Amino acid sequence: MVGAVDSRTGARRGRARRAGAALLVVAATLAPAATPPELTALPALAPLVGAGTHPPSPWHIEGLPGQRKPYTRFELATLDGERVLRIEADRAYGNLVHPTHLDAGGPHRLSWRWRVDEALPQSDLKQRESEDMAARVCALFDLPLAAVPFVERQILRAVRLRAHDELPAASVCYVWDAHLPPGTLLASPFTRRVRYIVLHGPESPLHAWRREQRDIHADFLRLFGDEATTVPPLMGILVGADADNTQGRSVAHLAELDLQ
Repeated sequence: MVGAVDSRTGARRGRARRAGAALLVVAATLAPAATPPELTALPALAPLVGAGTHPPSPWHIEGLPGQRKPYTRFELATLDGERVLRIEADRAYGNLVHPTHLDAGGPHRLSWRWRVDEALPQSDLKQRESEDMAARVCALFDLPLAAVPFVERQILRAVRLRAHDELPAASVCYVWDAHLPPGTLLASPFTRRVRYIVLHGPESPLHAWRREQRDIHADFLRLFGDEATTVPPLMGILVGADADNTQGRSVAHLAELDLQ
């Protein structure tokens, strides 16, 4: 009986460790330094080649703690005669993050253009072992810990202590998926602290630009209305892609990212 209890306790601890790691995987650490409210324009980015590069502040690249796998590559490219951000994940993981630290009365309309040129047909956002995406744009919110369910709250506290940085308690991520239809809402299989809205699915052709404009406050309440009735401060904006779980390769492009 003691052995069975120990086994269950060990299993719970293992799940907690994995969930804690997931917060660092699918969210992003955000430096607490003050930053301007507007997004530094993407065209101002110097060419980026994964780890060890330094985009203009306050943009920075985030990966996994002690990451050894390849980083997602973010670099400027010329496409259709304009300079855009090219995002390539080759069995890789990584995010490009811009802290904001804006209160709830600040800008809340996020707009951008994007396209996917190489998708990830093996991805499945509902399964941990295959949760990859060719393109994501996320709004990171400072949801008060008191609003987070108890177990997730304890995990988040522990991860924040280890990270020595801020971690968002609620992330709204817009994704381009290879299978799910537009309008699909779901939580990450790693952690409910990250929730997805699928904007484009298999009906959207590759190599074609799509323009987006989202009210991130309305989308926060749509996804996290079970935990909050008001919108918390915005901590940051994230752009990313990953293909580390499926060991695949994706290519996407993004332009005109703007927060108003």
